[in-house]
Amino acid sequence: MNRLERGLASLFPADRYSRDPPAAKNAVTVDSLGLDGPPVRTDLDSAMKLSTVSRCIDILSDSIGKMPFFVYDAGTRERVQHPIMELLNVRPNAWQTPFTFRKQMEAERVVNGNGVAWIQRDPRTLEPTELIPIPCGKWTAQLMSDGSLQYTLIHPFTGESITCGRMDVLHVTAFSRNGYKGIGYLERAREVIRTGRAAQEYSSSYYQNGGQPSGILRTESDLAGDITVTDPDGTQRIISKKDRIREEWEKRHSGPANAQRIAVLDLGLDYKPLSISNRDAQFVEQSALSVEDIARFFGVPLYKLQAGKQSYNSNEQNAIEYVVGTLHPNATIWEQELLYKLLLPKDIVDGLRIRGNLMNELRGDFQSRGTWYRDMRENGGFSVNDIRALEDMPDVPGGDDHYASLNFVPLQDWRDLSRKRAEKGAGNGGDT
Repeated sequence: MNRLERGLASLFPADRYSRDPPAAKNAVTVDSLGLDGPPVRTDLDSAMKLSTVSRCIDILSDSIGKMPFFVYDAGTRERVQHPIMELLNVRPNAWQTPFTFRKQMEAERVVNGNGVAWIQRDPRTLEPTELIPIPCGKWTAQLMSDGSLQYTLIHPFTGESITCGRMDVLHVTAFSRNGYKGIGYLERAREVIRTGRAAQEYSSSYYQNGGQPSGILRTESDLAGDITVTDPDGTQRIISKKDRIREEWEKRHSGPANAQRIAVLDLGLDYKPLSISNRDAQFVEQSALSVEDIARFFGVPLYKLQAGKQSYNSNEQNAIEYVVGTLHPNATIWEQELLYKLLLPKDIVDGLRIRGNLMNELRGDFQSRGTWYRDMRENGGFSVNDIRALEDMPDVPGGDDHYASLNFVPLQDWRDLSRKRAEKGAGNGGDT
């Protein structure tokens, strides 16, 4: 053992090392450049670690979960008390509320592309009696030669395999290439989510390494070759001199707990920190772009993610655009599936329809709602009780009458009314 090896052995005793030393951090390798090694995961568990993805799923599923659905007569536009209202707004099954059921189904639709529930029916009347959600991976759908769909479900409690037709399965889908199996948002946004996860992992590694860029340890001594070290359990291993120095340095100075510690150097070692690169300086900007890209895939405005420029007027308009451009299409998917699967054919022939109340999403904007209600009432579109119904308030006596301003008349009567007013003005000496 030469003088340098003896110095290294005394500076870095064997009992300070574990059997499996941590991998070198901030080393420029093929793995660190992303040219090799395992890819960044984009499965559900990994994607949900991105706050943007998690929040987008919550926003979309909460919007459907809290939306009240009702049955109405398409001819008279009046709401109808129907037996399925209990499934829609009281209890879809024995263990879930309507909110938790719809939230689970919508989250499955957003994440995996398909929200599936088994419809249990009364064997005598065929009326639906219970909706049992089937998780992803517990069902399959097959398109038969006659164009019908056949589902195979695994009962979530008993594990029993159940084969049934499409009318016994409530199936809400996302974008689909074949028309009966949806493609989840995570699959469509995989590349964007992978970029966001890579940036998140880079940020984690950045702070684990002391919250600063790595540096270079230099020495005039020859560090070529390997040395033999003995672990605390007596096992001997061969390690290069460079790796031995790197391990001890990272053990003492890497990580948040070791930040700002004073380094003591020996054997002619000299530490030179590397200055932050332009790529590191643009990290925050890249993170913001990832948030925007993910929000764009999910159709969620940035203000709901606490991102972007915040102002009351723009947020109010964004809320309206969210209802019109994102929530309304999603609600339509639910309305049409509920209509076809839960109402009996005779109900559909009688003109019954199912509708979700989108006004529930705009309840927070009192000023806009008040202005809209006033305009609709003054123009005769709404009665007082119509407005109170939208606000979940009881009717009042005389509230069913519709009013309109006397200043407005049908266009075909305008000429006669104008002539009468002119004649009346002439009779009063020209005063009108």
